[in-house]
Amino acid sequence: MHPTTSDLLCIDKLEEALPELSERYAAASPYPHIVLDDVLHSDVITRVYEEFGRIEEGAWTNYLHLNERKYANTTKSSWGPTLEAVSAALTSERFVAFLGELTGFVNLQADDVMDGGGLHRSVAGGFLNVHADFTAHHSKPGWRRRVNLLLYLNPTWESAWGGQLQLWSKDMQRAVTRVEPTGNRLFIFTTDEHSYHGHPEPLAVPPGRARQSLALYYFTEEDHVLTRSTTYRARPTDGWRGISIYLDTKALAGYDLVKRRLRLSDGAISRTLGLLSRAARPFRRH
Repeated sequence: MHPTTSDLLCIDKLEEALPELSERYAAASPYPHIVLDDVLHSDVITRVYEEFGRIEEGAWTNYLHLNERKYANTTKSSWGPTLEAVSAALTSERFVAFLGELTGFVNLQADDVMDGGGLHRSVAGGFLNVHADFTAHHSKPGWRRRVNLLLYLNPTWESAWGGQLQLWSKDMQRAVTRVEPTGNRLFIFTTDEHSYHGHPEPLAVPPGRARQSLALYYFTEEDHVLTRSTTYRARPTDGWRGISIYLDTKALAGYDLVKRRLRLSDGAISRTLGLLSRAARPFRRH
């Protein structure tokens, strides 16, 4: 018998608090977002940590280019039963209904192919430059990306390691808030062409540690969808690095178009990003 959403998540408590949570979400700055702690039951998160640690190295796809250094895994068969079940719970009809009430988006759709999502892992030196995510699904025409969900899966985390998710103002002049990637923390936010976020400083985690999360994205179906690729932005302190950030973004925009037309796999993405990174080597971070 498969576990239910309530077997895995504290969904009853979340639903009871919906009026207050939705107000907090809508009022948050610089764009609607919310942090929810201890979302998985304690026994569930313990099993999730164990299964994450057993995933084989060969199961990860690398995203190693000028604007990011991380690894991703969308192959659920390599995850472990609890991780799979948690993913299913977070895309269940009951949870998606809660998410719609929380965020104000009607008829949200969970993404079964995890376009750009799945398990994410960044090791020492890893980073993700500040960006706004792609706005339309790559293989489902008419799907507009609306909500991002990040479930942090770090058994322990120290602030000195870095990795706090920075939420930046629309004019890219300041980081308005930072979110610590504490384990069993759910971070949800509205995503559009101006929802700039990232963890741009290289991680200082010790050997054997990593910044770990499950990323799931939710969409609405529309007749006319704004289609924009992931847009990386330079911070005021980036100086000349802003040139390389801009050039890499332009190259990725071209590749994003090809990916949509040819339905390229994550493996192809990984190889191409590596080539782009080497091409931009004169500008890369030292």
